[in-house]
Amino acid sequence: MPKLSSLAATTALAAFLLTGSAFAQTTTPAPKDTAKTETSKTETKAPTPEEKKARSAASLECSKQADAKSLHGKERKKFRRECLKEAADKGAGTK
Repeated sequence: MPKLSSLAATTALAAFLLTGSAFAQTTTPAPKDTAKTETSKTETKAPTPEEKKARSAASLECSKQADAKSLHGKERKKFRRECLKEAADKGAGTK
């Protein structure tokens, strides 16, 4: 019986000590100006409208081909991925 009470006391003490971290204060957020300068450094160049149109046209074409083959689920995703990859390779070869 004394072993059980010491185990219960130890468990209660551990629970008491661990709950302190749950009520800890969070850090203050960074100023908005700092966040803007950090994101501007990591941003990549946006694609031109022609590049967006070419991608969307390729994507639409691959979707139409997948619809024609009645592909669904994983097969459709795999087909579209390969189709878009081929379209990107063809587009890179013409430039």
